[in-house]
Amino acid sequence: MNKRHIEIMDTTLRDGEQTSGVSFSASEKLTLAKLLLLELKVDRIEIASARVSKGEFQAVTDITSWAEKQGLIDRIEVLCFVDRGISIQWMLDAGAKVQNLLTKGSLNHLTHQLKKTPEQHFEDISSNIELATSKGIATNVYLEDWSNGMRDSKEYVLQYLDFLATQPIKRVLLPDTLGVLTYEESKKFITELVERYPNMHFDFHAHNDYDLSVANIMEAIKAGAHGLHLTMNGMGERAGNAPMASAIAVINDFMADIKINVEEKALYKVSKLVENFSGFRIPVNKPVVGDNVFTQTAGIHADGDNKKNLYFNDLLPERFGRKRKYALGKTSGKANIEKNLQELGLELNAEEIKKITQRIIELGDKKEVLTKDDLPYIISDVLDNGTLEQTVLVESYVLTHAKGLKPSTTVSVRIEGVLYEEHAQGDGQFDAFMNALRKLYTKRNKTIPELIDYSVRIPPGSHSDALCETVITWKDENKEFVSRGLDSDQTVSAIKATEKMLNINELN
Repeated sequence: MNKRHIEIMDTTLRDGEQTSGVSFSASEKLTLAKLLLLELKVDRIEIASARVSKGEFQAVTDITSWAEKQGLIDRIEVLCFVDRGISIQWMLDAGAKVQNLLTKGSLNHLTHQLKKTPEQHFEDISSNIELATSKGIATNVYLEDWSNGMRDSKEYVLQYLDFLATQPIKRVLLPDTLGVLTYEESKKFITELVERYPNMHFDFHAHNDYDLSVANIMEAIKAGAHGLHLTMNGMGERAGNAPMASAIAVINDFMADIKINVEEKALYKVSKLVENFSGFRIPVNKPVVGDNVFTQTAGIHADGDNKKNLYFNDLLPERFGRKRKYALGKTSGKANIEKNLQELGLELNAEEIKKITQRIIELGDKKEVLTKDDLPYIISDVLDNGTLEQTVLVESYVLTHAKGLKPSTTVSVRIEGVLYEEHAQGDGQFDAFMNALRKLYTKRNKTIPELIDYSVRIPPGSHSDALCETVITWKDENKEFVSRGLDSDQTVSAIKATEKMLNINELN
């Protein structure tokens, strides 16, 4: 099959930077430009708007200098304006060779913003293109608000394209500026233009205001569009632009007659770098690049994956340089836990897995998010509890901490079937808890070991705050020993470690 090649132009560094609060530094733009062209292998990148700032000028200069040495200068594009040659001079000074000229694609914009007739606008555009050509600058032309133009002033759009057909331009860029198109309109409008102007190259630039951008680009391709404008992570003004990762996956999986140059395996790497540079966080459920999209949470799904990959689809994480994960939470089943144990190289028997599953469900009921890195801590805690005969049970407690008052604790402890209750204050909640215990044990004519070391840690590598392990070293008359407690709350984990100590102490 002879596949039709579609150009992919990334505009993260220009249109994506219009995301509220996002501004890339010159060095960040250069780094991303290199990755987009050399690793992601997009065909072109739009990197800036002319005349914006000194920082933008520096970024363009750095990128064009690098691109010139790499033989990639014709793949670097800058948004320019019809401004009597000011943008052209800016381009020349910055070393750029391709302008994306912003013009009016609807009669509404032309009449009310520029207050010019079509003929006046076309004359200005012709002068700009002539000057650019004389200076060695190639021209692509944006038809701003083209989608509304096709809806409300099609005669003007066709008049304009008839004019552009006489001009020495490379591409016509069709933006759905306000993100208003449906996929039926995207196909209808582009089909009409491709059939009427068979010698023109049309790029489609989708926005995502109705969450239709990916559907719209699919229909644009079917209609004969020659190129697409996309951004990493769907960045862009308002609801953003058509997202690169989703678009690439859709084209590769559902459009067998289309060829693109983009390297799928680099998508996640570049996506995360853009996230870090921009501070624009990727939603966890964002297709292809979100943290959760290759994570199975329900135990039945993990079980199905063990049985002929019943819950796999064509979006295999390895395609994008990622790995499948099996989340731990209240819907986790044995299969989820076994998958995580396999990754850690651990083997447990059925009874141990049952106990660990129950502990994970308990934490999940508290709405805690667990990771694979938390699992060894849970295993240690559960198995340690299983080996200890529990004669002391901390049945209930009240911890109070109010401004201007000393922290206090009321604790109820059952020892060999007898219930004891005591109240005390302290320098902190755990100190108050320990003081209450000491009072309680004094009434029993007993002492408890001395606390000599106290440390708190979270699982190394864990990205959640679900678990905290408290490790306490105690000293009695004969020896030192350690007890551990595990919980999502630091004070509670310390109380659990203390409860273990009390049981150990009763045995001695």
